[in-house]
Amino acid sequence: FVYRVGFDVGMQIIIVIVVVFAGVFEVDVSNWSPFMPNGFKAVVTGSTVVFFAYVGFDAVANSAEEAKNPQRDLPIGILGSLLACVILYVAVCLVITGMLPYTLLGEDAPLAEAFSAKGLKFVTVLISIGAVAGLTTTLLVGLYVQSRLYLGLGRDGLLPSIFSKVHPTLHTPLHSQIWVGCVAAVLAGLFNVHALSHILSVGTLTGYSVVSACVITLRWSDKATNSRSLGKISIWQEGVFCLVIVALCGFIAGISYRFSYSIAFIIIAFLIATVGSFSLLYRQVYVPVDPPRFSCPGVPMVPIVSVFFNMFLFAQLHEEAWYRFVILSLIAVGVYAGYGQYNAVPSTSDHSSVAYHGVPSEAP
Repeated sequence: FVYRVGFDVGMQIIIVIVVVFAGVFEVDVSNWSPFMPNGFKAVVTGSTVVFFAYVGFDAVANSAEEAKNPQRDLPIGILGSLLACVILYVAVCLVITGMLPYTLLGEDAPLAEAFSAKGLKFVTVLISIGAVAGLTTTLLVGLYVQSRLYLGLGRDGLLPSIFSKVHPTLHTPLHSQIWVGCVAAVLAGLFNVHALSHILSVGTLTGYSVVSACVITLRWSDKATNSRSLGKISIWQEGVFCLVIVALCGFIAGISYRFSYSIAFIIIAFLIATVGSFSLLYRQVYVPVDPPRFSCPGVPMVPIVSVFFNMFLFAQLHEEAWYRFVILSLIAVGVYAGYGQYNAVPSTSDHSSVAYHGVPSEAP
């Protein structure tokens, strides 16, 4: 599996670099004027719709348990792959929009159309090969990551224990893999790409927001004095309330920007979020990460900014995506209310000592 994915990814990178260098000589800079023909708001909306393109980076984090040295490998893997992909994304977009005016690029195969229009037929063949390899890699990695998520949820008791079982010979979560494959097949058969892109973007933005909020809450000290609380509200409840306020302010600011409401709403939402951020920064007691290991820097400000802007982008999605989000959230809450809360495995160790399980040296 690792060698297959590595081969596909390496081939994709080579093809993308060849495509960029082949197309850069056909670029007409006049096609970039105006650079943002539909304005910055359209750029924000577009970035929200294609946000799911970055969902693959959490695959690195979800594979932490299978890394030999996650404290060193995870930051390198996440940041390195993120930087490489951003550079390649931007380079490809600049090349194809420079080769042809964006109005002449179709939605189905813009890369192939751009090179065909310039008479570079051989490049379209490489693009087709890269597309097949890209789809294969995406499917394999997606199935791999999702099965590991179900494995973790099964271990924690939030899902039935069958998802936590590992095959004695293959050493993989076989039941989780089969379930994920079946669900993916059903979704692919029922929804078109446009609908799935919105669903994926909603899930990605929400998931990253929740993870950012959890990074903050896991750093809170359980030994904070009661003198810091406000009346009957504990310091923990105050922190959760502030996180919700920050998320709501990000959503309100996004709605105000999307529908061109008065800028006063955006400013007020930003100021309220700032007050909540200062409360999280100065009212909470944070546990230092000791011994040093892979951890989010700049807590709590980096996660707070992440929550705010993720919800800002969330507001740019189509209303249908919001409805689907509500439905899926209710299903998830129902699963937790009906099963997870009664079967969850209680944590027996302090969160300050949580570390990833390394891969045994004798593992194949």
